[in-house]
Amino acid sequence: MLETALHHWQDGDRRLTQTPAAQRVALDRVIERISAELRRRLGTSFFVAELVEVYEDSRAWALGLALQAAPAEPLAWEQWVSDAAFHRHLRRARDWPRA
Repeated sequence: MLETALHHWQDGDRRLTQTPAAQRVALDRVIERISAELRRRLGTSFFVAELVEVYEDSRAWALGLALQAAPAEPLAWEQWVSDAAFHRHLRRARDWPRA
């Protein structure tokens, strides 16, 4: 599952960087909301496997957060936006290689 999750997360991050600045405001709001939820669920010290486990069950709650954070921005509701949030959070994992 890790390989698949990494693929999705990296693709979400790539798509986010390619999104025009005008659309990024809503997407960044969603990403911050999902990141806050990940901090709540995982705390400040977690392992990659724990993040993957949370990801497996994230579709419903992440969509709900996206709808709350950007109710008028359908682009922000897409799964790849949530994937970008997980990619950002991955960098905080205790066992993720530091660059």
